[in-house]
Amino acid sequence: MDFALVVFWLFAGVSILYIVHFGLYLVGANLYDVWQQRRKGLAGVRQPVGYEAECAATATWTRRAVPEVPGLVTIVIAAHNEEAVLVRTLESVRRSAYRSFEVLVADDASSDLTGRLARDYQVRHPEMDLRIVRMRKNVGKGAALNSVLRRHARGEFVMTLDADSVIEPDAITNALSYFDDPYVAGVAANVQILEESTVLGILQRFEHMIGYRSKKLYSLLNCEFVVGGVASTYRMRVLRKVGFYDTDTVTEDIGLSAKITNLGNRRFRMVYGADVVAKTEGVLTIRALAKQRYRWKYGSIQNLIKYRGMMLNPNRRYTGTLTYYRMPMALLSEFTLLISPLAWTYAVYWSLVTQTPALILGAYATITAYTLLTVWMDENLTVRERTRLSIYAPTAYFLFYIMDLVQLAAAIRCIYRSRGLFRRPEINTWNSPQRAGSMVVAHAT
Repeated sequence: MDFALVVFWLFAGVSILYIVHFGLYLVGANLYDVWQQRRKGLAGVRQPVGYEAECAATATWTRRAVPEVPGLVTIVIAAHNEEAVLVRTLESVRRSAYRSFEVLVADDASSDLTGRLARDYQVRHPEMDLRIVRMRKNVGKGAALNSVLRRHARGEFVMTLDADSVIEPDAITNALSYFDDPYVAGVAANVQILEESTVLGILQRFEHMIGYRSKKLYSLLNCEFVVGGVASTYRMRVLRKVGFYDTDTVTEDIGLSAKITNLGNRRFRMVYGADVVAKTEGVLTIRALAKQRYRWKYGSIQNLIKYRGMMLNPNRRYTGTLTYYRMPMALLSEFTLLISPLAWTYAVYWSLVTQTPALILGAYATITAYTLLTVWMDENLTVRERTRLSIYAPTAYFLFYIMDLVQLAAAIRCIYRSRGLFRRPEINTWNSPQRAGSMVVAHAT
């Protein structure tokens, strides 16, 4: 078969797959928005109900190391050399409308001023239940989180934050409202990129907006299993049941949500909270972006392999949407990223040579239109932000092409280091990327 024809059909196949998914995401997001309005209209924002129904329906919980306090939220922050951003994170937590919380900072052997700044903040704000636990050596993010959660956490619920992230004042209250449903085990936050005027900043902001909007569909279909570490909230009893974080993958946050889902997502549901808004810094350089996406991809593949038993599994504890749709599509998407940028590049060349630009123009129009719809339908944007991002939307096609190239490079690195995908060593160190630390959080009165 002619090479050009093969590439054409590859490009067409990938494009059709994306268009179908864009359509599903649009419909699913709109239905999710309707569900949200109905949920808030019927229930309002209430404090979470108890967990007795779930306790009675599941196996015996493991022994608690620290007694839980009903309604208390443990906010845990893992930090390694985060002097540029940690105080900003703590300040955003202090401004929370929900007041029943404790804050645990897991200082993973920082060599900068992270620990000192945290202690100074503790002294300046004695009204805030803040404790700093320092690791004697760099044990890794997952192990550091496990240490403070097992020994010091008292909350009925746990919210995890990265040291460069900030939460909106109503984020904790909104997260807890989802636990009115006794089968909800975890809530994924709506994570946004802090406003940046650089090309990389705009790229990451568009990517997060589109990616998190897709979670509305996954939540509606009860097939979500990927929950990031920024402002994700869990029931403490569920964390104890699964033994907290595993430390044998490079994405401990995805590993935790996948491990909980593996218990059976009919009973242990992961939902997306669009109104649980948190913001985080984007990476500052292409090199940092490549390193980040390699780590994300490597960890995602590690967890797909580790929990491959959920794929195409007829066991009734899983929903069909998880085992026959979400898991296979997660795996398939890793393969499409291998061919997508190459097919797009050749398709552009082929269109120019044959003077038939319709295919490329159609793809460009689709991506631009979907980006604009995502911007216009985002319920958390101000008018100014919506206008600004709408002006940038026509560049999204080219920005996503850059991201596809970065993802391709990450996939090639994963293949090169494929041994670690199956034989997973314990992760015992981590390094924080360069931080901008530019956003100032207003002080609460």
